[in-house]
Amino acid sequence: MKQRDLVAMTTAETSAMLAGHRKVQLASLNSDGSVHLVTMYYGLVEGRIAFWTYRTSQKALNLARDPRVTCLVEDGDEYFDLRGVQVIGTVRLVSDLAGVLAIGRLVAGSLPGAPAGALEEYVAHAARKRVGYLVEPQRIITWDHSKLGQG
Repeated sequence: MKQRDLVAMTTAETSAMLAGHRKVQLASLNSDGSVHLVTMYYGLVEGRIAFWTYRTSQKALNLARDPRVTCLVEDGDEYFDLRGVQVIGTVRLVSDLAGVLAIGRLVAGSLPGAPAGALEEYVAHAARKRVGYLVEPQRIITWDHSKLGQG
């Protein structure tokens, strides 16, 4: 058995990892072919990564030109603690106000220290200049190095 098979997460473990985190490393492609890599807050919509950004941001420009993305959610400090979920896919643009507001509430509501009373006002204000995205997975790669010590 390959080491890759030993460390792969189950579907339930993958879902739990994505649900238990809020930051994703998001890679899109610049016009020159280089990778644009940023950290984004995200939420989950029916198990899919959802995020929002300013309409004029570099990532929005990149995704309008080429919807392919790679997302990475990871944690761990020591080798045998490393875990990660890599989602390779395409994004689906959400530009209608209701959809952007829903993603904004999801993302902003999960931020540490977000004041509940001011959340709706912030999201409504920010949504005017933003678009949302849903990541449609084509391939998911996972690893959990703690499984190497088991068995």
